Amino acid sequence: MTASAVALGAMSALAQSGQPIKIGSILSVTGPASFLGEPEKKVLELYVDRINKAGGVAGRPIQLTVYDDGGAADKAASFTKRLLESDGVDAILGGTTTAATMAAVPLVERAGVPFISLAGAVVITEPVKTWVFKTPHTDRMAVEKVYGDMKKRGFTRVALLSEDSGFGKSGRDQALTVAKLVGMTVVADETYGAKDADVSAQVTKIRGAEGVQAVLVSGLGQGPAMVTRDYRKLGVSAPLYHLHGVASKEFIRLAGDAAEGVRLPAAGLVVAAQLPDSDPQKKVATEFTKTYEEAFKSEVSTFAGHAYDALMIYTDAVKRAGGTDKAKVRDAIEQTKGYVGTGGVVNMSATDHMGLGLDAFHMVEVKKGDWALVK
Repeated sequence: MTASAVALGAMSALAQSGQPIKIGSILSVTGPASFLGEPEKKVLELYVDRINKAGGVAGRPIQLTVYDDGGAADKAASFTKRLLESDGVDAILGGTTTAATMAAVPLVERAGVPFISLAGAVVITEPVKTWVFKTPHTDRMAVEKVYGDMKKRGFTRVALLSEDSGFGKSGRDQALTVAKLVGMTVVADETYGAKDADVSAQVTKIRGAEGVQAVLVSGLGQGPAMVTRDYRKLGVSAPLYHLHGVASKEFIRLAGDAAEGVRLPAAGLVVAAQLPDSDPQKKVATEFTKTYEEAFKSEVSTFAGHAYDALMIYTDAVKRAGGTDKAKVRDAIEQTKGYVGTGGVVNMSATDHMGLGLDAFHMVEVKKGDWALVK
């Protein structure tokens, strides 16, 4: 894969300061997770350009280097090593997927470089790792939100269908663990491969499970759309839920009419206009949506928001740290309080390197080809 490595705008600031702020990024711009990684890349480039044109961060321009791992963990590790050893970055934003993120984690921990992941699994920040942070809600939070909605609807018997991937496996683990804590009964537990073209056999087994009342799919990228199509094709009547790895209009397009009625937890960004005025996210989410859609002529996704939040959290930490000293910036990220982003209000600490509460999640449902807030 090739890298796009450019100092975006405001080069006069470089002459004044002498050194750019070097941000590296590993993203799945192509491959099965491209509808997550591509908007992340576009957002980073857009806002780095805007920051540089406004004078940079404390007068220093940002130099952004992006590598496309194609969704492959081994490439993510290789590119992370290059960012650390050859490109000499001050921080890394990325890891579109859990697998890519976890491949990078030991490298950034050894190097002592701040790393803000854009992936969902709880294992990224639990247990806490010194140099690793994340912006998306965890899969544990997603499962808790889904089970809460199921119980409101009177469902206590759930079937699981999980992708054999980092995010899928972690989501399944959380679904099994949380079920025991909240009184849900798992009546079927099936898996599918990330490259599978058909899940009819698994869906048929779920359809035959005794007393199944709802189904939860744990996966990301294109797989969940394929699962949704097969699910409807086989006429399963139980309500279908997904985790937040599909919170994008691209999922709805890929699944087509089969997506109708699917529920999942998502950041307020995907339903910004539907949020009550009292929601602290509404202003940020609405403004970000407007900027994104005007710039790219396409619908916003929560994954784009994860990249925006990571960039804003990092640049704010640089300002508070008085420069790019890695240890000082790490401490400043950990001390982030009251940041209102597209994912919610972030309050990090030494024991919480994500900083989001369950109230930052909203249940949404696909209605007439769009997201609708579940009230």
